[in-house]
Amino acid sequence: MTHKSIRISGLARVEGEGSLLVRARDGRVTDVELNIYEPPRFFEALLRGRAHTEPPDITARICGICPVAYQMSACQAVEAACGVEVTGPLRDLRLLMYYGEWIESHALHIYLLHAPDFLGYDSGVAMASDHRHHVERGLALKKAGNELVAALGGRAIHPVNVRVGGFYRVPARAELAPLAERLRRARDKALETVGWVAGFDFPDVEHDYRFLSLSHPAEYAILSGSIAVSDGTGFAAADWPVHVVEEQVPRSTALHARLDGSTGYLVGALARYALNAHLLSPLARAAASDAGLGPVCRNPFRSIVVRAVEVLHACDEALRIIEDYTEPDAPAVPAEPRPGVGHGVSEAPRGTLYHRYRIDEAGLITEADIVPPTSQNQARIEMDLRHLVEPRLGLPQEELSALCERTVRNHDPCISCSTHFLRLHLDR
Repeated sequence: MTHKSIRISGLARVEGEGSLLVRARDGRVTDVELNIYEPPRFFEALLRGRAHTEPPDITARICGICPVAYQMSACQAVEAACGVEVTGPLRDLRLLMYYGEWIESHALHIYLLHAPDFLGYDSGVAMASDHRHHVERGLALKKAGNELVAALGGRAIHPVNVRVGGFYRVPARAELAPLAERLRRARDKALETVGWVAGFDFPDVEHDYRFLSLSHPAEYAILSGSIAVSDGTGFAAADWPVHVVEEQVPRSTALHARLDGSTGYLVGALARYALNAHLLSPLARAAASDAGLGPVCRNPFRSIVVRAVEVLHACDEALRIIEDYTEPDAPAVPAEPRPGVGHGVSEAPRGTLYHRYRIDEAGLITEADIVPPTSQNQARIEMDLRHLVEPRLGLPQEELSALCERTVRNHDPCISCSTHFLRLHLDR
């Protein structure tokens, strides 16, 4: 009887703290555990008793890389509870700000976290010594995204200009002109990025994923829409609690999610692309075709190519919004509180992000629920590891361990976002 185990005590080049354990016996993988041990962060509890206007500012602190995603899902949930909808130029500005976050977050992942895996480096810093031009291009893309978020949000990290109903201040059309010039240069760099990453050497791996993402009839869904699933099922944002149920697992301070009773569905770039690729901008669609993606990509290692295509789409669509922008009559629409429950869903760079708030007659939050993308992907990442490791158990330990880390990084997990521990049983 032969035993083999892979232990990685601290996953590198992911946001947050996690470890990995894989056990095998007689050529079969018996256990796979993605252990998320970062201390739990009680944001749902922090929100209870706060005013209905506060979630955008509080939830933005969940993540320094994707605060806009938390603000957008939070705003939409509160607005749904209040019975209002943000449309027209205000919605366009929200989408423009979201594109900025997509650009900066994807650029960070592609160039500093993921590309070193394909080029044989331990870090983006080490990679820069031999590939300075590429790393500088990635940093320039990230800067363009940060500038876009800062212009609309007041600052690039934890923006302060977002409010329920819209913004505290909206830009004049002339203020967006300098951003457009920088975005044109960023779009060129994004197109170069697609060609660059498409040339990487990808392991020949495909998985039969069950994809979930937002879907919108008129756009590559980011800001709003209904929920689509690749098996043909789908549901409205308000029905999320019926279909997606979270449960605690002993090895993790993040919850695992089940979709209609089963684990292992996938959110994120591959899911968005599979369900919405036909709505990419023409330039991004052409780049995806040239990169050999096809209508659906099931190879998780090629997710870096999909993210590069999404950066190109974000640059292209951000420019379109700026060119068509007209200043709204007011920076926000009134959102007076009323008793009720609101649901908000948007597409964070790492995947579908759900918020739910119950508000009382005084406008105070009595219940809050936040389901981040990484907690939804945990079970699927473990399944990826099982399928990848088992036929490769004969590889040297060091090579197999590196392959396991790469498998986790394919999905760009944000571990800090995922640690929303909700239930505590104290037995004295």
